[in-house]
Amino acid sequence: MITDQHKHFYQENGYVVVKKLFSSDEIAQYREHYMTLRKHGSYPGDLTGADTKNGDPLKRYPRMIHMHRWDERSLRWVLDGRLNRCLTALLGREPYAVQTMLYFKPPGARGQALHQDNFYLRAQPGTCMAAWLALDDSDEANGCMQIVPGSHTWPLLCTAKADTSVSFTDVTVPLPRDHAVRPVIMAAGDVLFFNGALVHGSFPNTTPDRFRRALIGHYIEGAAEQVAQFYHPALRMDGTPLELDLSGGGGTCGMWVEQDGRQVVEMIGEEAIVRKHE
Repeated sequence: MITDQHKHFYQENGYVVVKKLFSSDEIAQYREHYMTLRKHGSYPGDLTGADTKNGDPLKRYPRMIHMHRWDERSLRWVLDGRLNRCLTALLGREPYAVQTMLYFKPPGARGQALHQDNFYLRAQPGTCMAAWLALDDSDEANGCMQIVPGSHTWPLLCTAKADTSVSFTDVTVPLPRDHAVRPVIMAAGDVLFFNGALVHGSFPNTTPDRFRRALIGHYIEGAAEQVAQFYHPALRMDGTPLELDLSGGGGTCGMWVEQDGRQVVEMIGEEAIVRKHE
């Protein structure tokens, strides 16, 4: 399932796609399940309820968060043996599961500004890891994932104000001039695994009729002792909960500075507020 080639690519780039990890029948069932749930109203963990008459597509189809805490199918998915085997192979140790999310990203929806997941999760020691399952074919037109290869080696960067006309989140991280984002084109059933320090985001869905739905699990390294309060309780991959310490809010962050004609990161900033994961 995870080959030496997968491992090498992940180590070099901070992400890797495992193709067709879930079957077309499974994907169809997940799409139907979550569309039905969203149609039926609000749930624990929702940051906002669905407003079917709102002009903003993201208000009509807001994301779901922490579904595994109340939905059995979501719990089974985040603990799925295939995900566990891939994560364990990439991390070298079985992880802990801490979050599920469902992004609907309907036609016309805004994207999400560049960010690093561990800015929110604050897993220590080590970092977090995402498993991003495409429920639809995902390309640049419908707002696929955009990543900065190799950025998993960077520390947590200080945030700046994002353009909320194209992003539903209001903070972003700046890039040095010699780095650019790269689209990750995926077919439904593919899973993108990526490191918690990897800079990633997405652009708006510019299609008139295509969703870009994604089912996401967030995990932390099995050696982690702390995670932000929003992600408690953590689960072992057999589903049993475990006690972890709460990581503190805020801390030092990196800023790009000029040094000998090139840009490097210096830890000279301070993030005072850690938000719930976007």
